[in-house]
Amino acid sequence: MRKLILAAAGLAVLLGMAGVGWYLVSPLFLTRAVDEDFPAPDPAQLEATQAMNAAMAEPTKQMEEPMPGGAAAEAELLARGEFYPVAHEGRGVAGVYQLDDGRRLLRFEGFEVLNGPDLHVWLVPVASVPNTIGVEIPGYYDLGELKGNIGDQNYDFPTDLDQTGPWSVVIWCVPFRVPFAAALLAAP
Repeated sequence: MRKLILAAAGLAVLLGMAGVGWYLVSPLFLTRAVDEDFPAPDPAQLEATQAMNAAMAEPTKQMEEPMPGGAAAEAELLARGEFYPVAHEGRGVAGVYQLDDGRRLLRFEGFEVLNGPDLHVWLVPVASVPNTIGVEIPGYYDLGELKGNIGDQNYDFPTDLDQTGPWSVVIWCVPFRVPFAAALLAAP
C-alpha cells in the first residue's frame, strides 16, 4: 500500500513538473500570428470625407446640399522606431499615431519576436533598453499582453502619458523579467 501511495505522489509531482515545463518551454516552439488592420475612420467622418471629395471633383458644379463640416483628418504619425534585439531577436516597426477621434494608437508593422511565456507590451522612459535580466525597468507602463509574436497589431496608447522625454516600447517577459526586444519611439 505504501509503495502505491509513493508511486501516486511521484506521478503527481512528475505531471506537475511536466506542466510547468510545458508552460515555460512551449512558447519557444509555438507562434501566434496576428494581422490587424489600421483602425477604420468613424463612418460619419468617412461619409463627410467622401462628400467633400465628390464636391472637390466637380468644382464648377453648384451643389444644393450644404458642404460637410470638414474632411476626416488622416492619422498623424507622432513617433516611430525600429525594433532591435535585447535578450532575443526582434524586428519590425512601432509607430504612435494620433487618430482623428483623439485617441492614440501604438501599431506594430512587419513585427516578429521570439515567442515566450506571458509576453507584455511595455512603454518605458528610457532611450536604450538595457539587457538586465531579472530587473524591471523603473517607470514602465504596461499596455497589456502581446497579441501575437508575429504580424501587424494595434494597442491603445495612453493619451495622458508625458512624452517630453525618451520612450521605448519593450516586449517584456513577465515571469522571467526579461526584455525580449525594444524600439525607441522618436519623432518621424
